[in-house]
Amino acid sequence: MKLICIGRNYAAHIAELENEKPTDPVVFLKPDTAILLKKQPFFIPDFSDDVHYEVEVLVKINKVGKYIDRKFAHKYYEQVTVGIDFTARDVQRHLKAKGLPWEKAKAFDGAAVVGEWMSKHDLEDVNNINFSLLKNKTLVQQGNTNLMLWKINEIIEYVSKYFTLKIGDIIFTGTPSGVGKVEANDTLTGFIEDKQLFSIKVK
Repeated sequence: MKLICIGRNYAAHIAELENEKPTDPVVFLKPDTAILLKKQPFFIPDFSDDVHYEVEVLVKINKVGKYIDRKFAHKYYEQVTVGIDFTARDVQRHLKAKGLPWEKAKAFDGAAVVGEWMSKHDLEDVNNINFSLLKNKTLVQQGNTNLMLWKINEIIEYVSKYFTLKIGDIIFTGTPSGVGKVEANDTLTGFIEDKQLFSIKVK
């Protein structure tokens, strides 16, 4: 099982980090060891002083596929949720400055929060999902999948050119603006519409 992550998929987030708008989806991977275990807190790693939360809509692949046409992509997932792509921003800045891969900033243990899965059929339109993140009961991020530069089916088509998608693979579809630093004793709570799908403590 692999975690396939899409970066720079919301224009406002690209602007807030002063990144260049990509012409193709930015793709990176996290190993399954990055998944934060259920009911476990997120421990800020000792190698970073600037870990950021990034809330995202996630989809779970339910059948094997390669070179999937976007018009058939909807058949390859039935469940969605929200999660967090934790990013050691200081480490990432250092790596980007040297032209190096991001894995140490993105793929460390616990860096991927996966919420409770829900059926996509419980939502009217996967391309119009409201999602949000509360930090200590204060709204810090909110987004809607209609603002994605690349929609879910386009993402599935694109990544399946490069990687065979397997049952259980998870796609992180990108974060909206509002990312920020986590501190010890924070509580982070994620929602699709008004449904809470995760709540974690930061240590």
